[in-house]
Parts: sequence; C-alpha cells; structure tokens
Amino acid sequence: MNGAARTSAPALPSVSAPAPGPAPIRVLLVEDNPGDARLIRAMLKTADGDGFQVERADRLLTGLEQMAAGRIDVVLLDLSLPDSQGLDTFTRASASAPKVPIIVMSGLADETLAVHAVQAGAQDYLVKGHVDSHGLGRAIRYAIERQRTAEQLARYAEDLRQKNAQMEADMNMAREIQQVFLPEMYPTFPPGVAPEASRLRFCHRYLPAAAVSGDFFDIFPLSDAEAGVLICDVIGHGLRAALVTAIMRGLVQELMPTAPHAGRFLAGLNHGLRGIFQRMNEPLIATAFYLIADAARNELRFASAGHPSPLLVHRAAGVVEPLRTHDPRHGPGLGLFDEAAYPICRCSLATEDLVILFTDGLYEIEGAEGGEFGLDRLCAAVQRRVHLSPVPLFDELLTEAQTFSGRKEFADDVCLVAVERSETQR
Repeated sequence: MNGAARTSAPALPSVSAPAPGPAPIRVLLVEDNPGDARLIRAMLKTADGDGFQVERADRLLTGLEQMAAGRIDVVLLDLSLPDSQGLDTFTRASASAPKVPIIVMSGLADETLAVHAVQAGAQDYLVKGHVDSHGLGRAIRYAIERQRTAEQLARYAEDLRQKNAQMEADMNMAREIQQVFLPEMYPTFPPGVAPEASRLRFCHRYLPAAAVSGDFFDIFPLSDAEAGVLICDVIGHGLRAALVTAIMRGLVQELMPTAPHAGRFLAGLNHGLRGIFQRMNEPLIATAFYLIADAARNELRFASAGHPSPLLVHRAAGVVEPLRTHDPRHGPGLGLFDEAAYPICRCSLATEDLVILFTDGLYEIEGAEGGEFGLDRLCAAVQRRVHLSPVPLFDELLTEAQTFSGRKEFADDVCLVAVERSETQR
C-alpha cells in the first residue's frame, strides 16, 4: 500500500420506478361505417390520449364473438348493422354479455327508440354528430360506473333476498312451534270422561297478526273438578313478543305448584318476567288473566294482571256482564314491578254459564269509518248471541269485528278462550 487515502464513490440516489398508470378502458366499437368508426376513434383519442383502447367490429356477429372473449369494458353499438337492425341489435348484444355496459350510438335522433333502448338496459343513447369528444369519454366512464353500481346493488339485493328467505323460514318454524303448543285436546272433568260429558268444556280461537303471536293461553287441570285457565298478551306482536310467550310457557310449568292459588300464580309470573325484562334494552310489558273454574264449588276464583276483564254469560238469565262487576280489584301488568300483589276475586259459576276470555286485539280494531270496536260493542255482540254455543259464538264475533273494520285481517293478535259449566250431555 502506498498510504494514499482511498475515497469511495458517492452513492447514487435511488430512483423509484414510475407507478403504473391506470389500465386503458377497452372499448368495442360495433360500427359498419368506416368513416364513423374513424371519427369515433379520433374523438376518444382527443378525449383521453391512450386512455381508451378501441377494437372494432363491422358486424354484430363479430362483435358478439369479441364480447364473448371477455376482453371488453364497454361497447359502443350502432343499431343499424348489415346483420341486425333496430332495437333487436341491442337486445342480442345485451343477452350475449349482460354484465358489459352498452352505449347505443345511432345516426337517428329518435327519442322513442332512445327511451326503449334505455328501458331495455342501455346505459346511454348518443346521436352521432351531436356529441363531442369529452362528452363521449364522460359517457363511457359513467356507463362503466353505473354498471358497477348496478352489479353491486344486484349483489346486495341477492344477499337481502337470501337473508329474508332464511328469516321467513325461521319465522315459519317459530309459528309451527307455537302452534304445536296449542292444546289439541282439552282436559275433561272428571278425567277420562268423554268431552261432551265433561263438567267443564272449552273452546278457543287463536289468530296471530303476523307469523308468530304475542298472545298466549293455557288450560290445565288442578283437580278432578278444577281447571286453571290462563290468558296472556305481550304488548306488541311479532318475534319479540313471541319469544316472551315462550319464556312465559316455561315459567308456567315451574309455577304449577302455586297454580291452585290465583294470586300467587300471577305473582310468580310477574317475578320471573321482571327479572328478564330488567335486562332488556327496550321496555316490555305483558298482561294476564288467570281464573280457576271450580265445578265442585260452582265458583270462579280469578286474578288479573292489568288484563281486560273476561265476560261472564249467564245463559239462564240471558245476561252478559264483565267479571269486574263482581270484584274490580286487580294487579299491575306483569314485569313492571319487583313486588306486586294480585288480589283473588270470586263469583258464582252456575250450570250453563259461559266465561269468555280474550285479548285486546279483538276489540281495539278500528272501524272503516273511524272509531274502535270497543268493549261495549263486544259485550253487546255477545248479548245478541247469549244462547249460542262457543264455536258459532266465536265465529260470529270474529266476523262482526272484521265487518266493522272492513278488513279480513286483524291488526293485532287475537285470542279467545271459552270456559263452559255444564252438567248434562248436549
């Protein structure tokens, strides 16, 4: 070494490769007139230099083959070609490549044809000689963007359709489950006798306003001569209310040891629902009426949790009256308070008497000319049919309410339950 200092060459600054520009838009020009084709190419060159890559077909069949190859972003289509004329030209092109946006370019300023073309799916209708370079470039870009948006909306619509179909299937299953829990056979008193010989007979109508219902009822034996009858109404209808009725059904089974005592039974339901409702974001409330029909003592024992008063039909006297006329005491709706008292009320139950329990969907229906069907009109409707058996009575009540409203469907869930005291076979 000669001791001379070595110097290193200065580092050259790094040079980044230029970012690739956007890929040119691939345009298929289906045009048989060479002069028009040259003009359109020149217009696109002026509009965006190398931003458009143009291929040309002078026949529709040739254009369809190029479209089928899948290398095309947009089509400029003349409707008058040697092998196809008029709107049929667009129809065939669109059917061949439904996802490729098509702009009709015609020499005819025909507004009717333009409207028909757009209605058939064309992204635009341009008249040759009436559009400049920038207008043509803008129309192409807008057509591509509209096509992308339409495809995205179609995907959203398909996703929504599938979700709706799944939801409908789930709701149908929920409805079937609710229907399974409805009694197919009523208990008889005493047990084992034929239904027509039972000292207590029953009937019901259950009409959900939607696929599933927020109304709920149950009939169960407490002894050889006593029946417990529960009717509930979760405020609102639909899936949320139906889920609460499923919870209530489970609570009823847990509370069966208290069922002979009407007040304790409702207090137990209130306590169970209160614990659940407190954990929900949206407030919920349910009303209920529970009665014990005692064929041995010829007595009704009942308690109310804010529910409409059932009607007591004295057939022998031809009188219809709400049970509240015998004792108006009642407790609050279920799930409102941690502790709630439900007084036990009593009245006599004579042979051939009928008790009708119902939910508010029956009488809160609005009339075609305004106003509500109402409890007074319901009581009067029963009074006019005081000697009917429960099946035709319920059918006629529902028909009268529907006639009053002018609609066949009820806006809210409707539940009707009848308890009939009978001694002799009919």
